[in-house]
Amino acid sequence: MDKRFESPRFPRASAYHPEWIRASVSGGPNSLWLTEWLTEAIELRPGMRVRDLGCGRGASSIFLRREFGVQVWAADLWFSPTERLERIRDAGVEDGVFPIRADARSLPFAAEFFDAIVSIDSFMYYGTDDLFLSSVARFVKPGGPVGIAAAGLVREIEGPVPETLRGWWVPELWCLHSAAWWRRHWERSGIVDIETADAMPDGWKLWRDWHEAVAPDNVAEIQTLEADRGETLGYVRLVGRRRADAKLEEPIVSVPAEYTRAPLRRGAE
Repeated sequence: MDKRFESPRFPRASAYHPEWIRASVSGGPNSLWLTEWLTEAIELRPGMRVRDLGCGRGASSIFLRREFGVQVWAADLWFSPTERLERIRDAGVEDGVFPIRADARSLPFAAEFFDAIVSIDSFMYYGTDDLFLSSVARFVKPGGPVGIAAAGLVREIEGPVPETLRGWWVPELWCLHSAAWWRRHWERSGIVDIETADAMPDGWKLWRDWHEAVAPDNVAEIQTLEADRGETLGYVRLVGRRRADAKLEEPIVSVPAEYTRAPLRRGAE
């Protein structure tokens, strides 16, 4: 029997066929592992409406539907919603997973439509914006959770990049942050109350094992993880619950204006 991706740490994810998991890869970590880890900190009930933000090829959305019976709006900008729909149909969850192409900064939903919002290994690409939480939290009902799980840092990098990371580190990786950084980033907004902010124990090992299985040619990243051994790199999780007293305004998408002609320079008629 094929034992790849089986782990007593993730009993739900271990039930999925390794070839299906490999075929659903959209970059980064094993999305089922991170989704299962995140849902340990969020109570999901059948029938809840959940937005899966930055869902890639949709594996996390299918997992959420099958494991918890929730309705999932599987939103992603980069990957084809048509290919995602084929995977959803093959998984037998077309009645409860709805694929759409959408930009995280311009989402086509009504305010307070969702019971929960989750994001698996994508939030760091757009969520570091100081104003983003306000724009995304308005789509969840007051009291509803917003949760993320992603590659990140065990501790923030202060000063130069550590020697162990330099062979792999590129400027784009400055979007990675620690759970403590995300906690402060969200807390100061006053929009959510933080319920969970932590790093996965030995997350770097799962990160390494995953790449050894699906991307063994990615030598630089694997060697970096081995050299760092969890000193800096790992998986982080954050769950905040929208405060009932948080008043979130609809974003301004256009400003009406009427041109008024006026003299350009002093002395002009």
